[in-house]
Amino acid sequence: MAFDIDMIKKVYETMPGRVDKARELVGKPLTLSEKILYSHLWDETTDKPFTRGKDYVDFAPDRIACQDATAQMALLQFMQAGKDKVAVPTTVHCDHLIQAKQGAAKDLARANDVSSEVFDFLGSVSNKYGIGFWKPGAGIIHQVVLENYAFPGGMMIGTDSHTVNAGGLGMVAVGVGGADAVDVMAGMPWELKFPKLIGVKLTGKINGWTSAKDVILKVAGILTVKGGTGAIVEYFGEGAKNLSCTGKGTICNMGAEIGATTSTFGYDESMSRYLRATDRSDVADAADKVAEYLTADDEVYANPEQYFDQVIEINLDELVPHLNGPFTPDLATPVGQLGEKAEKNGWPLKVDWGLIGSCTNSSYEDLTRAASIAEQAVKKKIKPKSDFGINPGSEQIRFTAERDGILKIFEDLDATIFTNACGPCIGQWDRSDMKGDEKNTIVHSFNRNFSKRADGNPNTHAFVGSPEMVAAIAISGRLDFNPMTDKLINEDGDEVMLEEPSGIELPPKGFEVEDAGYEAPVEDGSNVKVSVAEDSDRLQLLTPFEPWDGKNLMGAKLLIKAFGKCTTDHISMAGPWLKYRGHLDNISNNCLIGAVNAFNKQTNLVKSQIDGEYDAVPKTQRAYKAAGIPTVVVGDHNYGEGSSREHAAMEPRHLGVYVVIVKSFARIHETNLKKQGMLGVTFANESDYDLIQEDDTFNFIDLENFAPDTPLTVELVHKDGSKDTFKVNHTYNDAQIKWYRKGSALNLIKEENAA
Repeated sequence: MAFDIDMIKKVYETMPGRVDKARELVGKPLTLSEKILYSHLWDETTDKPFTRGKDYVDFAPDRIACQDATAQMALLQFMQAGKDKVAVPTTVHCDHLIQAKQGAAKDLARANDVSSEVFDFLGSVSNKYGIGFWKPGAGIIHQVVLENYAFPGGMMIGTDSHTVNAGGLGMVAVGVGGADAVDVMAGMPWELKFPKLIGVKLTGKINGWTSAKDVILKVAGILTVKGGTGAIVEYFGEGAKNLSCTGKGTICNMGAEIGATTSTFGYDESMSRYLRATDRSDVADAADKVAEYLTADDEVYANPEQYFDQVIEINLDELVPHLNGPFTPDLATPVGQLGEKAEKNGWPLKVDWGLIGSCTNSSYEDLTRAASIAEQAVKKKIKPKSDFGINPGSEQIRFTAERDGILKIFEDLDATIFTNACGPCIGQWDRSDMKGDEKNTIVHSFNRNFSKRADGNPNTHAFVGSPEMVAAIAISGRLDFNPMTDKLINEDGDEVMLEEPSGIELPPKGFEVEDAGYEAPVEDGSNVKVSVAEDSDRLQLLTPFEPWDGKNLMGAKLLIKAFGKCTTDHISMAGPWLKYRGHLDNISNNCLIGAVNAFNKQTNLVKSQIDGEYDAVPKTQRAYKAAGIPTVVVGDHNYGEGSSREHAAMEPRHLGVYVVIVKSFARIHETNLKKQGMLGVTFANESDYDLIQEDDTFNFIDLENFAPDTPLTVELVHKDGSKDTFKVNHTYNDAQIKWYRKGSALNLIKEENAA
């Protein structure tokens, strides 16, 4: 039986009436995305249709999910909100703070020892406020959510950008910063700009070496890392129905890499099968009764150009396997063309590691498809040329895969079975085979491949592919290997070829698990004590940010002008820094250390206008703060791409950065800046980015008149006394300007709860 079945049934009871009213209001058939959005309005109904990409709308999500790295800051904020219990079903999942090193048992034991203070804190806060708690080793948040909580037609938010994985079960599931989650936990609406809609029509059926992963790898190549910004991507067509539920999840999961608000699929038989296989027949039965409301109206899919802002069509019969990378997840290359491209660009052809798992590809089906390749290597006496690492998606998957002999196949290939956790995908990888910044290549089934992402080495060239393609290329040890055409030499000296992968959608004997790792909260948490040691270097109670004084901001100095891609990994690195995610001051020592300084093309080396010396970004900024000097960060396109981590907004705010000026923002990061009381604006003319010089002073001469839909004016004073003036745009509405005035959205919540 499903968690929160009464809540799910209530959603299905109210959905038909709300959707019918919305259809009448809009005056045309509705997409699935619109049905879910209009049926989750905070005020239940509206008297006017919303304009895509323009209107800010208040929504009422059904549930919240948090992973341990982001949950710390989210719950530290919620503790200030003055509430006794969360207002909607919420869960915390411990999957980020487990380093992959020696194997599951040893790695989990070490994590429980090293991070016991954090796990105890998260467990006690969850118990106190009515939050479901998934212990370390229980699994990766998004796979656990898909197995236990996701349901067709629902809306959820999560403090991780890959919350969108739940779109594989027909949800509108959106990654947010912790402050957004706190709003909903506290019983307040969640605000989102009404998304634009991108339709992806899938025809045909995947076959051979092609997988669901190749669909999103292809889409990423088409849309790029910012092509989905501000939009929901809705997949449909016979090709969509031919995909498994977990395959749909894979596609939705990596939609975060194109900047999409979320991605989703209409309810179909594959979802029903998955719900029933994961002991949720009650949800499937309830969904079947309102099935027509859990997909788009027929007219929409028949004539998609009339209902979507953009339509892409992909014939799965013709789709070929891809590997995307390196250094960006949208650099898409068909496998057969990769060798020539690698040689031209100087990418190392030797592959050192093949990594299978992550929230994107760690389902039972994923493991069986990769295992079908690994088993061939064993039987055909092909000795793998690369090391293997496997991260199962959940304890339920791991237990079932072990029972069915799947894990033994990998072990026979000398693979290391890591914990059911994120591991290398988020930089939690103690990689022993590399020294320094040696240039090398790895292949993985993850979603991101930014510089330094997996192992901290800026010269690790990471390529993203399906689990089965990762297995084949890792076995060959060559990036230019094409398993569809190329042969391998086995231990007997014979030429052999790998056959097409085969997978099992759902375990024939059903899923099984002894201890899934879930701990339910007590009914009354009023007597549960939550303590944070004053001398802890892992946890720190928050001090409210100062409100705006209502005056123009004058005399601000440039901290850094970031050059090129500046993701949340560049602004607030993960890896070893994850241990400080609950301690704002300590983790602020990684603030912008990965951003490339436009003036010297180096990282973590900026000029101080106090003494003219070059030093680390955090040290330089702390000196500005101590001197009472406000600062500005300047960036390029899609600034803040990647993770939902609000630390990338909180760290600059904590250290005294007042403004971020960029060519364009990634959605989640822009919202996080607003929530934390920072000014995030964009150049009205992108070329004005070139005006910024290293010793500049910024004067925001009309900030006193800060208002919606009104550009601001920046006076730029250069070192020689000359000046440039330019305009910057913003997307703040009245409510968001109120956050800015109060110093943060949390300050406003506390004030309203105290009233």
